[in-house]
Amino acid sequence: MLSERGCDVVVFEKASRVGGLVKCEVVDGVLYHRVGGHVFNSRRADVLEWFWKHFDRERDFHKAIRHAVVSLADGTNVDYPIENHLYQMPADMRHAVIADLMEIQRGGYKESSNFDEFLRHRFGMTLYNEYFAPYNRKIWGRSLTDVPLAWLEGKLPMPTVPEIMEANISREGEMKMVHSSFWYPLHGGSQFPVDVLAEGLDVRCNAEVACMERRGGKWLVEGEAFDRVIYTGNARRLPETVCGECNLSSHAEAVKQLEYHGTTSVLCAIDKNPYSWIYMPGNAHESHRIICTGNFSPYNDNRERSTATVEFSRKMSRDEIEQQLARIPFHPAYIAHHWEECTYPVQTGSTKGIIDGLKAALRPHGFHLLGRFAEWQYYNQDAAIGAALDLFNSPEMQ
Repeated sequence: MLSERGCDVVVFEKASRVGGLVKCEVVDGVLYHRVGGHVFNSRRADVLEWFWKHFDRERDFHKAIRHAVVSLADGTNVDYPIENHLYQMPADMRHAVIADLMEIQRGGYKESSNFDEFLRHRFGMTLYNEYFAPYNRKIWGRSLTDVPLAWLEGKLPMPTVPEIMEANISREGEMKMVHSSFWYPLHGGSQFPVDVLAEGLDVRCNAEVACMERRGGKWLVEGEAFDRVIYTGNARRLPETVCGECNLSSHAEAVKQLEYHGTTSVLCAIDKNPYSWIYMPGNAHESHRIICTGNFSPYNDNRERSTATVEFSRKMSRDEIEQQLARIPFHPAYIAHHWEECTYPVQTGSTKGIIDGLKAALRPHGFHLLGRFAEWQYYNQDAAIGAALDLFNSPEMQ
């Protein structure tokens, strides 16, 4: 964006190639999303306009309809979002959910102070116990009472009981959600747009920046002087890497409170299926979801079986992985795996104040935070582009 405005821009990339969490590679002839499975769409018109001016949508992408399911502990697959598909549940579970929803409607919506209370108050105890609580505990690895509601605004559906019942009567799927359909590259997966956007830019790979020094109104980075810095790295590293006329030592203890966890992403061959995402709340294994990346493009795999990534929220050995895969539906067979230490930023009640404090200290010096781990936000691709546009169009960047 800044290069298009005429600025001289240098990108310091810590890794050996660009891509960050959306990196892809080919393993045994199949495309492997090393972390997750990344697709593109947006409810923001400015994000769509900016993205599509860089690509030939008809030539390089195809549009897919998202078909996600919840695979319950008994093996029943219920379309996502689960509350809109009560008619697909076993009868006893469906009856219990309806009774819960009627009780909520009679009693009114209770105020919630955290994620755990929100799930119980909004969906009732049956859906809470069968899906929402076990699934989210697998992802976040902590009590859901420790997850603040402020973080979840705009990220979660908040249907009313009448809306849930109407969706079930009309057999309405997830078409109102922004990613109910998405665009996906025909070749190269999410690595493709990153590589295209990097063309023509001054990108210095294998550049782990150890010091960013503010001196004489300039920023010295790797011996070069810059007017501004846009930092997309990990906010936890800032007190040790920023120095000179801008000092963050007073923030050092606070940033240690920033929490996160990682992901082991396992590339597997799995049974052919019509799904894009499979959410798994059951306690028979530790994985929380299967992302059927082999179904995203006809060029993503060349096998008789489909391919997918199976995710776990901790570091695992291959032996542990294969023991787990034996208990997971769709008969996943190991191909490769990758551990990424920082994938999910975890917010607590103090997170926003810590990040806001860093931004306030850095902004007057022309230093800006942007991205998932710089801002400690659970951004996907379009949210990250939106945050970049917001910064690009802000008064301080004019």
